[in-house]
Amino acid sequence: MGERHRLAELRALRRVRDRIDREFDRPLNVPDLAAGVHMSAGHLSRRFKAAYGESPYAYLLTRRIERAMSLIRRGDLSITEICFAVGFTSLGTFSTRFSELVGMSPTSYRQRAVHGDLDLPTIIAKTVLRPVRNREVGHRPGD
Repeated sequence: MGERHRLAELRALRRVRDRIDREFDRPLNVPDLAAGVHMSAGHLSRRFKAAYGESPYAYLLTRRIERAMSLIRRGDLSITEICFAVGFTSLGTFSTRFSELVGMSPTSYRQRAVHGDLDLPTIIAKTVLRPVRNREVGHRPGD
């Protein structure tokens, strides 16, 4: 692959990532994201994962769950309102994906936040509370 082509592809991948960051709360799917940068869905998924370490769909889910965590900690919306505010169309799917990435249900996460168990400075919370897919979790010190 020529340098020009590689740079053009990286710019396209960045546009996809930026679109997900901006529009995570809207209905998004890989075929539409791919069409926006003139790639096939399969090619976009492979190249995006090679560049960013996860598929566009996984990246979208992570963005949605990160925002949901923030809204849950804020405490002024119900779990159902948060589910729809971050782009999910099913409370069941939201709860399942949240539990997979965070390791507890949205309700448990809220209870911990209310009791101060999640009360961390923002700079630390952004690092420590970032959702991590279960298969990506390795051995952590102290485990």
